Amino acid sequence: RASEDLGVKKAKQPFRTQFLLAILGGAFVGLGSLFAMITISGSEGMMAYGLTRLLMGVTFSLGLLLVVLAGAQLFTSDCLMVMAWASGRLSIGRMLRVWTTVWAGNFVGSIGLAVLVFLAGHYMSGKGEVGATALYLASYKSGLPPEKAFFMGILCNVLVCLAAWLSLSARSLTDKVLAIIFPISAFVAAGFEHCVANMFFI
Repeated sequence: RASEDLGVKKAKQPFRTQFLLAILGGAFVGLGSLFAMITISGSEGMMAYGLTRLLMGVTFSLGLLLVVLAGAQLFTSDCLMVMAWASGRLSIGRMLRVWTTVWAGNFVGSIGLAVLVFLAGHYMSGKGEVGATALYLASYKSGLPPEKAFFMGILCNVLVCLAAWLSLSARSLTDKVLAIIFPISAFVAAGFEHCVANMFFI
């Protein structure tokens, strides 16, 4: 019921509110992506692969934590609006309009942050290691076969929606943090693909 109520509430927001909150959501996920990218820069050969991915996942969790705790909108977690549609409280047309608006806003926010990071010359950090990591991630992700990227995106979104779902049961800030960190860390550690994070990376 909490998921349905939230989906209906989001769908009733004015377009401007949805779009601006989605810009924030894209920027927040971009900040989590940036944090994760910095964390693994220069780590090749220093740590086991699994530990590196785990550390990347924990730091990437910042993105969804900011979205949930600060109240932004994110395309991947807004997929839970399907619960309100399934219960008959939201039309499919309204749901698709919200998803389109939020996806576009996430794109603007993530690209905007990427531009700021570039203009700040942040890629030169760590003697250029951060820039090298950014180039590697962008090259790898843009080179994925479409069918592989699609199914890895589904697997990612299962875990993102689970994190958002679990956070609905939280009674405190600590509950929300703990509910979010493990599913998000799991999808990053597994190498699944987050469409909004990829907007920033690519």
